[in-house]
Amino acid sequence: MRVFVTGGTGLIGSAAVAELLGNGHTVLALVRSDASARAAEAAGAEPLRGALADLDILRAGAAQADGVIHVAFANDFSSPEAVAKAVAEESAALAALGEELVGSDRPFVTVSGTPHVPGRPSTEADPAMTDGPVGGRGRAVAAVLDLASRGVRSTAVRLPRTVHNQGTGGFAGVLTGIARQTGVSGYPGDGAQRWPAVHALDAAVLLRLALEQAPAGTAWHAVNDEGDKVRDIAAVIGRRLGLPVESVPAETYGPLGPIFANDQPASSTHTRQALGWEPKHPRLLEDLENIQP
Repeated sequence: MRVFVTGGTGLIGSAAVAELLGNGHTVLALVRSDASARAAEAAGAEPLRGALADLDILRAGAAQADGVIHVAFANDFSSPEAVAKAVAEESAALAALGEELVGSDRPFVTVSGTPHVPGRPSTEADPAMTDGPVGGRGRAVAAVLDLASRGVRSTAVRLPRTVHNQGTGGFAGVLTGIARQTGVSGYPGDGAQRWPAVHALDAAVLLRLALEQAPAGTAWHAVNDEGDKVRDIAAVIGRRLGLPVESVPAETYGPLGPIFANDQPASSTHTRQALGWEPKHPRLLEDLENIQP
C-alpha cells in the first residue's frame, strides 16, 4: 500500500514509517519543515509539506494514498487554552481526512488514549473518554469510527499514557522533564495510580497490523505494561537523575494534573489474540534506565 502518515517524523510516527517501509509499503509523510522533509527522505518516505491545520493538503495526501495513518498531535499541554487548540486542530484534521476517504473502503487508522474504567483495567470494548481536558479527542475518534458506515475501514489504536523509546516519550517523559526543571522527581498523590505503557517500536507494529487487517469500526490497545505505579516510574527517574523522589501537588502538572492523578491501567488481551500482536521491546521501567543524567 501507499500510506499517508501524519506525524511521520515524531517518536511514534518515525517508528511507524520504518515499520511500514520494512513490510513492503510505501509512505507519503506529512512534514512541517525542511529538516523534517530531510528526515522523511532519509528514512525512505516521500515528504508532503504542510501542517495539521492545512486541511486542503491533508485531503490531497489522503487522495494520493491507499490508506491513512494519523499520529500527529500538537502535544502542547502548557495551558487549558493550548490543549483546547490542539484538540480542535486535530478534530478538524480527522474530519477532513475522513471525508476524503468516504466510500473508498480504504483503511484509516487514527490514535487515541486508553480509557479510564474505575476498579479494573480498561479493555478494547470500553468506550473512549469524551470528558476531561482531552475529551474532545475521544469525540473526534468516535466520529472516525462512525465512518465505518460510510465506506471507510476506520480503526483506532489506543495508545497508553507513555509511548517510549530509549527512556524518552509520553507522560513518563513529561515527569522527567519536570524533574530536571524542579530538582525533584515527583508524583501526584501517593503515587499508587497505575499508568500503562508501550515501546514505540511495538506500537508501530500494531499500527501496521491495524492498517492491514483490522475490521471497520474497531478499537485496539497498544499496551505492553498494563500499569506501572507512578511512584515506581518517578523512582527510576530520580535515581537516574540523582534527584529526590517525593509526592508533589497535582497542580505541578498544569492541565494534565487531573489526568496524572487517575489510576488508569489497560489490557491488550483482545488485541493480541485478534491481530497476533506481541510486544518484543523493553518495558517502561527497563527503558527508563536509558535516561541520561
